[in-house]
Amino acid sequence: MTELALWASHPDQSRGRLYPEEDGATRGPRDAFQRDRDRIIHSISFRRLRHKTQVFVAPDGDHFRVRLTHSIEVAQIARTVARALGLNEDLTEALALAHDIGHPPFGHAGEDALQAALAGQGGFDHNGNTLRALAVIDSPYPCWPGLNLTWETLEGLAKHNGPITAPAWALAEVDAAFPLELDRWPSLEAQVAAIADDIAYDNHDIDDGLRAGLLTLDQLLEVPIIARGWDAARARYPDTPPARLIGELVRSQIGTMVNDLIAETQARLADAGIESADDIRATGRCLAGFSPVMRDAERDLKRFMYANLYHHPRQLAAAESAETIVAGLFAAYRADPAAMPGDWPARLPANEPERSRHIADFIAGMTDRYAVTRYREVVGAIDLPEGF
Repeated sequence: MTELALWASHPDQSRGRLYPEEDGATRGPRDAFQRDRDRIIHSISFRRLRHKTQVFVAPDGDHFRVRLTHSIEVAQIARTVARALGLNEDLTEALALAHDIGHPPFGHAGEDALQAALAGQGGFDHNGNTLRALAVIDSPYPCWPGLNLTWETLEGLAKHNGPITAPAWALAEVDAAFPLELDRWPSLEAQVAAIADDIAYDNHDIDDGLRAGLLTLDQLLEVPIIARGWDAARARYPDTPPARLIGELVRSQIGTMVNDLIAETQARLADAGIESADDIRATGRCLAGFSPVMRDAERDLKRFMYANLYHHPRQLAAAESAETIVAGLFAAYRADPAAMPGDWPARLPANEPERSRHIADFIAGMTDRYAVTRYREVVGAIDLPEGF
């Protein structure tokens, strides 16, 4: 690891863990943030990401991204930026790897279905569920619930997109047990992890969209930032077939965004006179970000991707089936909790809203394929659209 900058999060200055732990030196010479990263990687919640939707619901092609591969790609980008800015790379990596753990099966379609199912019981959001999964549900240790992550990791996961003034129930419960200062900006490591997520899916979804045949190169070239990158790639490799240049386009665009992010963040740090990690939280504004030109270009790209990929008719058909599955599972388990496997029925609370939230906890942890299997077992047959 490079020498930490003044504004970096230092593990020896961590605010600690909710449940005090012994030194643990017998498990290797790792600091607090390295332990957090490793606990996340070794968790069941992280492993399940390999069968959870990124863009394509339950993809049947080996080359499409899923939540796990997306999270690894986000971590690679985030760690690169963290190193250039002198941040704590281990904390940044931990946040990037864990940021999507709270997603239910089928991504945002599954989230919409759970939000509707819990409408009278506090609702559902994947970010709050990330904190709930890591601090409450995933409990592999004998002395405490959850992974007992440091305050800095929990803070970064809770508010990597900025301060939260009205947390929903899942996040509010974690915050009540271990106050995370939700009304303040998080560490710069958390801010970098958040924008690395944007960089990763902005560009890798292009690759997957083309591979799936939902996007065409001609469509993409209508987006100015894509057109500029494509022209540069063609100029560097004029004799290369277009199909061989897609990877170069994606790689170079990621590099362009990363370089812009580093330069702009360095300028903001200098302008704000930041001298410590606490200064980051007290500034009252986001310090990691794109330049105005890149920000506008990235927003144009997002608008294109929503219109042409995320809301593509085939995607919408898959999302409709996904919502049917999640809603059907919730209704079935609500009517007959004993249909849940393992000790889930025995731990079912007697009263609402805890009863419905317990059922949602079980469903939210499912992978795409497990949700389909369970639906067919407890609800019935379902015809799934192409590509599901």
